[in-house]
Amino acid sequence: MSERVSVELPGFAHANPVPVAARIGPFVASGALTGRDPASGAMPPGLDEQCANVFAHVRALMRAVGGSADDILKLTFHLAEPGDREALNREWLAMFPDPARRPARQAVAARLDGAARVHCDLLAVLPATVVRQPPEPTA
Repeated sequence: MSERVSVELPGFAHANPVPVAARIGPFVASGALTGRDPASGAMPPGLDEQCANVFAHVRALMRAVGGSADDILKLTFHLAEPGDREALNREWLAMFPDPARRPARQAVAARLDGAARVHCDLLAVLPATVVRQPPEPTA
C-alpha cells in the first residue's frame, strides 16, 4: 500500500495547517487553490485576475507532482458569484482547448473568505512511472 505524502508549493500556503495537496500513489487531491497572486501573495480584486492565478496554481501543482494538465481528472470551482463564469471559461479553454480531452468540471456557489471570488480543487491521476535500477557495475 502506498503512503500518503503532503505536497507543498513554494510561495503558496494555507492559513490553516494543511498542505496544498496530498498524494497516494498516482492519485493527487488538492486543497483549496485560491486566486492569490503567486508572486506577491496578494488577493487581486477582480475575478479575471483571480481565475488566472488559480490556473497558475493548478499548473504549478501539477509540475510539482511530476504531472501536467493532461493528468487532471476533475476540477471543482467554488464561485462567490456562480453565474459569473466568463473569466473561468476563458482560462478553462486556454488550459483545455480540445473538447474531447477535457477533465470533468463542476462549479458551485460558495461563501468564500475575504476578497476571494474563486477557489478550485482538483483530483489528478498521474501516469505510471517506471523505476529504473542503476546499471550493474562492470568488472
